[in-house]
Amino acid sequence: MASLLYNIGKYFILMWRVFSRPEKFSIYRKRFFNEMVSLGLDSLGIIIIISVFMGMVITIQTAANIDSAFIPAYTIGFTTRQSSILEFSPTIMALILAGKVGSNIASEIGTMRVTEQIDALEIMGVNSSAYLIQPKIVAAVLINPFLVIISMFVSIGGGYAIAMLTDIVSVTDYVQGIQLDFRPYHVVYAVSKSAVFAFLFTSIPAFQGYYATGGALDVGTASTRGVVQSSIVILFANYIITQLFLI
Repeated sequence: MASLLYNIGKYFILMWRVFSRPEKFSIYRKRFFNEMVSLGLDSLGIIIIISVFMGMVITIQTAANIDSAFIPAYTIGFTTRQSSILEFSPTIMALILAGKVGSNIASEIGTMRVTEQIDALEIMGVNSSAYLIQPKIVAAVLINPFLVIISMFVSIGGGYAIAMLTDIVSVTDYVQGIQLDFRPYHVVYAVSKSAVFAFLFTSIPAFQGYYATGGALDVGTASTRGVVQSSIVILFANYIITQLFLI
């Protein structure tokens, strides 16, 4: 417990340093746009692939579990929309990016730590934590909500493709379901928590990488630890946010 509290304290101290005033805004601006591409656009392909199959599977499973004539067929479209918007797109995508993006961040910063590049930045008077971590966090927090919105559309589109290609539900019933009782607040809720998740799956791996010690094997350990910890914290945060804003 003492070790956990110590690490939490180190994490918050690091975040305080990360969001201190930049030495030169022009350098940070250039790094910010590079991170937007690296953390956001480079992840677009895997998000689209997973989202389309996710929407297809939700549609098929919902249809397979409706075995009563009293349940209207448009329930399939309604369930696909709600599942994609409220949970699958923001949370599952965050867990996937925690593995893809988080491991890259921890490995990159951890390698810089063990090769003494971070020490060199500190000697030159650069706030290494802000220079290396701040652009990553800001870029992820800004780009992740857009990735989640794309995931929502693609996931619902995957269900629509199943409706077109199979006879488990008609296109008319599916469209009626995705239009039924739509609440814009649910999208706001999902987008808001996706920004929180983005902060977590960048800052926690960055923390692990920044304080990595040893050699290449230890960097790999720090990377794994960052992915696991960020995934656990994302699930916990998901529960808290859902309790606060949906119940």
